[in-house]
Amino acid sequence: MSILVTRSSMPSYEEYCKEIKELWESHWLTNMGVKHKQLQAELIKYLDVDKIDLFTNGHMALELSMQAMNLQGEVITTPFTFASTTHAIVRNGLEPVFCDVNAEDFTIDVTKIEDLITDKTCAIVPVHVYGNICKIEEIEHIADKYGLKVIYDAAHTFGVKYKGKGIGSFGNASCFSFHATKVFNSIEGGAVCFKDKEFGLNLYRLKNFGIRGPETVDGVGANAKMNEFCAAMGLCNLRNIDSEIAKRKAVVKRYRSHLECVDGLQLSPVQKDVQSNYAYFPVVFDEKVFGVSRNEVFDALAENGIGARKYFYPLTNTFDCFHGKYDASLTPVALHISKRVLTLPLYADLSMEDVDKICEVILKLKKK
Repeated sequence: MSILVTRSSMPSYEEYCKEIKELWESHWLTNMGVKHKQLQAELIKYLDVDKIDLFTNGHMALELSMQAMNLQGEVITTPFTFASTTHAIVRNGLEPVFCDVNAEDFTIDVTKIEDLITDKTCAIVPVHVYGNICKIEEIEHIADKYGLKVIYDAAHTFGVKYKGKGIGSFGNASCFSFHATKVFNSIEGGAVCFKDKEFGLNLYRLKNFGIRGPETVDGVGANAKMNEFCAAMGLCNLRNIDSEIAKRKAVVKRYRSHLECVDGLQLSPVQKDVQSNYAYFPVVFDEKVFGVSRNEVFDALAENGIGARKYFYPLTNTFDCFHGKYDASLTPVALHISKRVLTLPLYADLSMEDVDKICEVILKLKKK
């Protein structure tokens, strides 16, 4: 592909080499070193959160957050997400209960949550999608009413603010991915934002073999610590994150200038009170109106050397690994969107000429 669907943001070679130079002096490469602690402190300020812990990746952040809460029973979530969300629930011995999404911003449909609550429900795991945030107040109201934990999958929303507050400050925990494809990356990495100190101690035990001191192991834990090279990349990228988001905003503006108000195309809404990070540019194709299907658009883009992604497809409640256990017809909106959505190339260095080319290929397919 000459135009990739995504491209990792990176500092200059010289900046990264300068950041890691001291590691050759200290030889401290992992186990919560200087870079780890520095990134932790910088992220608390940037994300405007009370507390944060860093992990090897976003999946371990999510999976261990659930484990640290000692959840049992059923967890209400959405199938319109990456595999990690559902797998984190299942790997904790919990039962996912799938709620449909709303057709406007593709996040969990809060009007359907209460009907899914039973005496076995212990938590809600809503997913912020494409940088679109869930309906925070409604979810909080439901969780408080029924005494449920809320763990946000915030992988797509690094740096997003809602009503002036960092998106990671909501829920009992908010989990971020710092994977290379995300708006902010540490090569691989993840984080959990939280307020409760006891939860934080449980989380720390789980990411570090249950070790609390040189001679104290008071939990059964895994190994999910971020190393110093990843933390160093995170520090470099954090210095440049605002300019990277500004570049992404310009790309999104260009896409909208071509594709907004085109019959048969649905774009993400501009959400009220939300400071966006412009993480993804999804387009939902209505084949009956636009004249061609999502798959035909995908193929045409590929023929022109342009990468796009059927994201999220398939739904997690249709995965082969679940052997038909779940009925996707119970989440009809998610099923409908998954068969019609494409995320178009979006990254800070994408040229306006390439955006124009992508839109030209798409618009030429439209039937008159």
